[in-house]
Amino acid sequence: METKALEEKAEAAVQFLKTIASTPRLMLLCMMADRECKVGDLAEQTGMRMPTVSQQLSLLRAQGLVRTRREGTTIYYRLASDAARDVMDVLYTHFCSPDAKPQEAPQTEDEEEPAL
Repeated sequence: METKALEEKAEAAVQFLKTIASTPRLMLLCMMADRECKVGDLAEQTGMRMPTVSQQLSLLRAQGLVRTRREGTTIYYRLASDAARDVMDVLYTHFCSPDAKPQEAPQTEDEEEPAL
């Protein structure tokens, strides 16, 4: 791959990761990993206030990660892009699902393995 094209793709990936690198947004995306959700349900299930949920969903929508569907006065949100679905599948498996085990932070080269 040409260096310029790789650089552009890397920048797009960085922007994508920056968008999801937020606890509230990641919680919302985890909730939508396998279904579409109403704002009220997202607020109730995450413990966030409705204005906070709406603000985060607006940002996710502006970045193209979620889309909406209106049914009467109810608006449903769901993951919009293949990239969002693919990444959230992995994150859901390792971090969001009820069966996920807490992950330990990776050790740096300066840290030593504990003696057994």
